[in-house]
Amino acid sequence: MSRDRTGHSPRRPRSPIRFALATGTVTVLSLAANGCVVVHGERKVVPAATTAEAARALGDFTAAYNEADRTYDRSKDADRVSGPLADIDGAKLKAGHTNNPGGNPAHSPLKFSDAEYAVPAKAGWPRWFVADAAANKGVPGSRWLLVFTRGSADEVWQASYLTVLGAGDVPKFTKDKDGWAQPVTADDPALAIEPEKLGRTYATYLKAGGSTFAAGVHTSQWRAQRKKFANKPGLARQYIDEPLTARAYAPVGLRTTDGGALVFFATQRFEKQTAAAGTAIPAPSADVEALTTGEVKQSLTLEFVSNQVVLDPAKGSGDQRVAVLGRIEGLTGAKGE
Repeated sequence: MSRDRTGHSPRRPRSPIRFALATGTVTVLSLAANGCVVVHGERKVVPAATTAEAARALGDFTAAYNEADRTYDRSKDADRVSGPLADIDGAKLKAGHTNNPGGNPAHSPLKFSDAEYAVPAKAGWPRWFVADAAANKGVPGSRWLLVFTRGSADEVWQASYLTVLGAGDVPKFTKDKDGWAQPVTADDPALAIEPEKLGRTYATYLKAGGSTFAAGVHTSQWRAQRKKFANKPGLARQYIDEPLTARAYAPVGLRTTDGGALVFFATQRFEKQTAAAGTAIPAPSADVEALTTGEVKQSLTLEFVSNQVVLDPAKGSGDQRVAVLGRIEGLTGAKGE
């Protein structure tokens, strides 16, 4: 089973819309201030963006996304996505183009409304912010949370994380007197699990279980579903989960009013399906086949990229279990053997 041990993955692609290629479920599931010039890594704490800049970034992403979805052309939004979202989005577009080279026959433009922006004030690069908006797709009443990031003043804003939550599941963020959100650091010691360790901790939990994460769809139920399908008669499944932490995959989080933090982080997983002697692997769908290399004989290894959003409680608070609020994943590649 191939494994990427570097923390990197090629741009490859789950969401209520275009990200529906994933076989897992979606459950309800940077920047200089205006006029500032940053030289050699700024130390001054400034807002990542103005509200107007944040709104423009969301608009630019939406326009590019819709054009890419309409044409199934990855180049149309390649400069507006990064990290796990780019992987998920890119692979879905690749499969779509392979099977419908003339474009998406079911295209319907994505539209956002009632957008709010949680913009942290921080020093240095990269900088980022969270857009929280209603959308015309998905579960009515849900909120789409997108993380926008950029690594320098010369770069454009790129959407790196996406999750979809029920309106009542979006926590309240801690803000200063000027309305700017408070970011948490990758090694924040005030949280139950340091953000930079969430990917590895989640991967370990999915393999071995434990009490680190609260029970739910993306934790205890996800493990139970894997166990159920691991040894179905005639078809065995093996799973490997790994964290993604480099560059655009780095976890980001905002302090919440309860002392904890809402943290976004990324993982990748491999699912190897092996048919018993004398039997065959079930024929993959057209979209899966479009992302498959090699010839599917006795095994098929599926590769996924996933982004999670969690509530990481304050260390020493009553319940120290991390709650996984949402998970969006997409098939990004496959190999037949």
